[in-house]
Amino acid sequence: MRMMLKASMNTERANELIRNGTLGKLIEESLQQMKPEAAYFTAEGGRRTAFLFFDMEDPSDMPVLSEPFFLELGADLTYTPVMNREDVQKGLSRLGR
Repeated sequence: MRMMLKASMNTERANELIRNGTLGKLIEESLQQMKPEAAYFTAEGGRRTAFLFFDMEDPSDMPVLSEPFFLELGADLTYTPVMNREDVQKGLSRLGR
C-alpha cells in the first residue's frame, strides 16, 4: 500500500547529528531501505520535517522503518495511506456511477 511517512524531527537531536556529520548518512540509509517514489524535506511548525512516499508491503515493516527516526532523531512520525492520480481514478470507477 502506498504510504506517506511524515517525520518531524526533534530540533536539538537533528542539530547534534548535523554537528557530528551523521544526519545525511541516517537519511540516506533510511531512503535506501524505504525506496520512496518521492521524498521532500521542509520546515513545518519550526521543525525539520520529511515527507516520504513509498510502498509498504507489510505493516510489520513499520518498526524497521520507524526506529531510526525515533532512536536517532526523537522524531514524531505519522503514517498515512495515500493515493496517486491513477489510484483515485481506479477507486472512482468502482463506484458504478
